[in-house]
Amino acid sequence: MSRTPVSALFWRILGINGLIFVVGTLVLAVGPVTVSTPILLGEFLVLLGGLAVMVAANALLLRAGLAPLEGLTALMARMDSLRSGDRLPAGGNGDLFHVVEQFNAMLDRLEADRSTSTALVLDAQEAERRRIAQELHDEIGQTLTVVLLELKSVVDRAPEEVAEELRDVQEAVRSSLDEVRRVARRLRPGVLDDLGLTSALTALATDFSGTGGPRVTRRVQPGPEGLGADAELVIYRIAQESLTNVWRHSGARNAELSLTEDEEGRVVLRVADDGTGPPDRVGSGIHGMRERAMLIGAQLTIGPADGGGTEVRLVVPPSGARRA
Repeated sequence: MSRTPVSALFWRILGINGLIFVVGTLVLAVGPVTVSTPILLGEFLVLLGGLAVMVAANALLLRAGLAPLEGLTALMARMDSLRSGDRLPAGGNGDLFHVVEQFNAMLDRLEADRSTSTALVLDAQEAERRRIAQELHDEIGQTLTVVLLELKSVVDRAPEEVAEELRDVQEAVRSSLDEVRRVARRLRPGVLDDLGLTSALTALATDFSGTGGPRVTRRVQPGPEGLGADAELVIYRIAQESLTNVWRHSGARNAELSLTEDEEGRVVLRVADDGTGPPDRVGSGIHGMRERAMLIGAQLTIGPADGGGTEVRLVVPPSGARRA
């Protein structure tokens, strides 16, 4: 029968207790200690002291042997499905360290499987967004454009008392066409593919500033290099979701969007507002942001901003330190 960590731990504990009892028995056997009947007070105190020493030695040995369980329990209590890289220190001797190593290996496998599944889901989501954006642009957008041209032709021939109403309809159709184009851009930002992340974030900030919501100021450092298409898309989507939350939920009057690169080569996205502060619960939007950040090994924090409001901060490590 193969030796498992559980059986090894059983024999280790049994051996510790057996050793202590054997030592205690030998001390009683070869030592000058005698026990009278009835037992005398001095003899009782000697036996009580020996028992205390045995219990203390047993406690110390067991505590040292079971120490890794405390760290394992603490890690299990703080585990977060959207936070990666939290591990117990590896190495050391003893059977419980083998359990720790196996637990760390299990977390590695789970995170790898979760990253693969998340990547597949997000890729499918982006493909669906691309398809819907294309249909909005090619079908609904073109249809509304044709309607605008027909209305213009009708307005030119219509009597003046009808032409004014037709112009109102024409403006409504034009507004709908602009809204369709705006939705298509949000679903799949063509500027990100064509002009890069800096231009895409600039256009995003301008787009949100023009919706009648908070005034968005931007501080976008041009051309962070080595990000890759996946990281750029994650940064853009998190910035987009953050600004959407500012617009819908924060009640803010001002927001700031910044993208910088620090001395260590990390790219830092920051979206801050002067609204009501961080949300009380995590919704689907924030959950999706955390999934995207985990996908590229980035660190996402959402907390109070200086002076009130909410700050969303995404730190993307250099490509060489990024998890696959």
